Amino acid sequence: MRAYWNVRIHDLAVTKHPVGSVGFFADLDDYHFDKLHHLLRLIPFDNYSGRRVLDVGCGAGTDLVRFARHGARVTGVDIADSAIALARLNVRHHGLSAGLLVADGERLPFADGAFDLVYAHGVVQYTADGRRLVEECRRVLRPGGQAIFQAYNRLSWLNALSKIMKVDLEHADAPALCTYSIGEFRSLLTGFSRVRITLERFPVKSRLHGGWKGTLYNGVFVGAFNILPRALVRPLGWHLLAFCER
Repeated sequence: MRAYWNVRIHDLAVTKHPVGSVGFFADLDDYHFDKLHHLLRLIPFDNYSGRRVLDVGCGAGTDLVRFARHGARVTGVDIADSAIALARLNVRHHGLSAGLLVADGERLPFADGAFDLVYAHGVVQYTADGRRLVEECRRVLRPGGQAIFQAYNRLSWLNALSKIMKVDLEHADAPALCTYSIGEFRSLLTGFSRVRITLERFPVKSRLHGGWKGTLYNGVFVGAFNILPRALVRPLGWHLLAFCER
């Protein structure tokens, strides 16, 4: 798992700036919050000032920096050494501070109840044991604290489109890749006192795919899908986003 993710960090293809430069991280941030624009609406990045936030699977630190810029006391872990190295550069470029270490989300090296928020976006689907990761996140969360998880929806527009167009999902070759029904995802979260799941991630124009398939997707599919009433297509959202309270 570590060997795979050390050489396959998300979204590196969206920038032409040198890896680790200011422009590199600016491009990653722009792409991330364009593709996942719902995060700025749903995640209160500015609401954790002074509180202890753990970002599990922090990657290059795009979300972690958002929390830190608003005063959160942030810690980031990732299984990949290369991701933590980039996250350190990202934090440094912004003049911020964060605790960053290489660690497995299924075996977090923290005491029980150490954090006010545990944020695990895009991690559950790529770990060998999703239930164990969720339980570890719950363990290190203080009573009354919040955890935010994101996983992939099996019954989604993107999963169906991938099969129809014969275009692999991102990181389809990862050592572990699991998609969930809403019920399956909810069953992972039964240890929490309160759980709210919302479906998000609807089509936006791709910056990564070319050829006739990319043209068809960007020129026809994105526009056609997004004129449909959101209430009608919401069950087909690619991301299952869970807000959980311990």
